[in-house]
Amino acid sequence: MGRVSDRRRILRVNPQGRRFRADAIVGEEPLEIQLNGTPYTVTMRTPGDDVDLALGLLHAEGVITAAADTVTAKHCTDSDLNVLDVTLRFAAPPRRRDFAVSSACGACGSGSMAELWEQLNPQLRHDIAADPVTVPVELLTGLPDALRSAQRVFDRTGGLHGAALFTDSGRRECVREDVGRHNAVDKVVGWALRQDRLPLRGAILAVSGRVGAEIVQKAAMAGIPVIAAVSAPTTLAVDLAAKWGMTLAGFVRDGGANVYTGFQRIPGEEDS
Repeated sequence: MGRVSDRRRILRVNPQGRRFRADAIVGEEPLEIQLNGTPYTVTMRTPGDDVDLALGLLHAEGVITAAADTVTAKHCTDSDLNVLDVTLRFAAPPRRRDFAVSSACGACGSGSMAELWEQLNPQLRHDIAADPVTVPVELLTGLPDALRSAQRVFDRTGGLHGAALFTDSGRRECVREDVGRHNAVDKVVGWALRQDRLPLRGAILAVSGRVGAEIVQKAAMAGIPVIAAVSAPTTLAVDLAAKWGMTLAGFVRDGGANVYTGFQRIPGEEDS
């Protein structure tokens, strides 16, 4: 267990014929996250950077606010990499997930509409609207290529998402990949938490797919003021970004972008 990718025998078909060949497929395995030895949740993920994933998820759910809230975070055994225990410096909260979380959506494990809305509308610890960072258009539109060039597992499998953290000068600081969009973001936030970098003022989060509300929520909890996505945002993602003063850009590709909120951070003159 614990493979990022695996090779399988497939049948390749096209108008020229058919042939069997070996193909790399991205890994997807469950990860049980325990708090102080007690199961907290199970999430589907691509193995790798599991500590970052667990810490990022716990930060997004308000269980921890800094790396100092944890004593250790490690796999329970060297042979089973699908169980990871986080030892907290305080008593673990009650389990918030009622069932396993899929790799498609971080919020799908919520037990009720009230719990879901509470999860997506936390009291933020950071004033994102006050972040003065600006992102030139040419920097913004170059982020997807900078993210894509660092996706090593995607090069082999073509089957997983990426998230990357950039400075306002365009320097790439952290790249994480996972079969789940939200998992990739959790891994980035978990890395930043371990580096004592939160809140991520002046930072830009680039993601390879669409932006749902849960990704905006995770970024907002980490204090990230700008999100750049290759694909589209949802209406709730736009509403939350506007509420918190974030800049949200979608369809960032081919030299252009749609900026949905936080227009003041993208300088330039409007067309007459």
